[in-house]
Amino acid sequence: MKSWLMPLAFSCLLKEELRKLREETNAETLKQELEKEKLKRIELEQKVSDVLKVRGEDSSSQQSTKAPTSVNGTDKRGQTFYSKIQKWFFEKFSEYIEDFQFQQEEIPVETEEPLSAKRLTENMRRLKRGAKPVTSFLKNLSALSNWHSVYTSVIAFIIYMNAVWHGWAIPMFLFLAILRLSLNYLIARGWRIQWSIVPEVSDPVEPSKEDLTVSEKFQLVLDVAQKAQNLFGKMADVLEKIKNLFMWVHPEITQKLYIGLWLLFIASCFFPYRILGLFIGLYGGVKFFLIDFIFKRCPRLREKYDTPYIVWKNLPTDPQLKERSNAMLTRRIPTVVSRSNVTANVMCVYSREDDGARSHSKKSSFSEIFSLAENERPLPVCENGWRCCLINRDKKIPTDYIRHGFLYVTENYLCFESSKSGSSKKNKIIKLKEITEIQKYKVLSVLPGSGMGISITTPYTQKPLVFGAMLHRDEAFEAINCQYTKIASSVSSNES
Repeated sequence: MKSWLMPLAFSCLLKEELRKLREETNAETLKQELEKEKLKRIELEQKVSDVLKVRGEDSSSQQSTKAPTSVNGTDKRGQTFYSKIQKWFFEKFSEYIEDFQFQQEEIPVETEEPLSAKRLTENMRRLKRGAKPVTSFLKNLSALSNWHSVYTSVIAFIIYMNAVWHGWAIPMFLFLAILRLSLNYLIARGWRIQWSIVPEVSDPVEPSKEDLTVSEKFQLVLDVAQKAQNLFGKMADVLEKIKNLFMWVHPEITQKLYIGLWLLFIASCFFPYRILGLFIGLYGGVKFFLIDFIFKRCPRLREKYDTPYIVWKNLPTDPQLKERSNAMLTRRIPTVVSRSNVTANVMCVYSREDDGARSHSKKSSFSEIFSLAENERPLPVCENGWRCCLINRDKKIPTDYIRHGFLYVTENYLCFESSKSGSSKKNKIIKLKEITEIQKYKVLSVLPGSGMGISITTPYTQKPLVFGAMLHRDEAFEAINCQYTKIASSVSSNES
């Protein structure tokens, strides 16, 4: 009995679960909603088709009504033709017309970069690389004028004079420009072509400077700043001379330019351009290839007869004008005054010299500081001394290894005065006749440039003494080396 009731109870449970599932899913209601949506879609499609049919009938009726009017009315035909032309014109040229619309100019604001030693060094290298084509071109022109290669200069002179005589100077320069661009194209494609009179020297590859110490970076900034200072100084001199030439600052020089321009203007009015161009071209060729060569070989002739060189040399810069004005002001001071005023002025002058000029105080006590004879005085080129630091690599103590001070050269000695005072003040005296070698020195080999130091080798030191961080290193080296050669020659003559 129990075995028969168990399957019956199980089937009842399955039927009950199936009924609940049907109630939860609501399959019938979903089917009804789907049928309603289909009917709505069919009705919307019918409405859209009806609207399209109505619009098509309206457009056809409008065209049928316009046709007889266009046939009957000549004015409307002209209007439609004009509208078509206007529409075509705007379609073709509307874009170009919009380009001519006036708008207020927007001035972009440039953001200034902060000062960076790395950025400064990189900009100096970029400037050097960018100016390299111009400098190489100027070197080649100078080599042609100096007859560095006789055969090349002769060929260039003959070709140039022949081209000027036959009126082919401009085509010749254009052909040279096209030839140079063609060679540059081949070089960019990987060809190895050297079209230069003076052989180009490749710059040495500099090692990486990422691992520099603080002192080395500071030295790098000083070296780059010195180069930038010299470069900007030369550029300022050129610009100031050109400005002063045209502003009648030096009337005698500007007068020559003024007369020359008037003569050229009158010649251009009365002579044909062919004859004028021929004369200018021939004079330029003879001046460039022959006269300049003679003037460079004979400096005295150049200083007397080379007018462009004399004009450019005598043109003053703004600092020179300032010095001249100060000299003129000092000359205007009355020379006849009372004795009391004279003594007062003299005392003021002495007090200013004692306060501002280091050389006078050094001259009076120089022999006492270095325990030398009184006739040993600094040379005129180094009365104030060259500021530097003495690097004695034989010493191990940091205070003795590097000492800051001033370097002097006398007739027989090289003297270094330490800037420290008291017991720690240690001066250095080197006899010029005991020096075995003197040469320019670069403290940090990884830095660009030739360095800012001088090395002195003596028999009493294992390693050469180095005087580094000298802003006027070349001037000091020339003075020391000149005095050293004088002493060495006198010693050798005495021994012989």
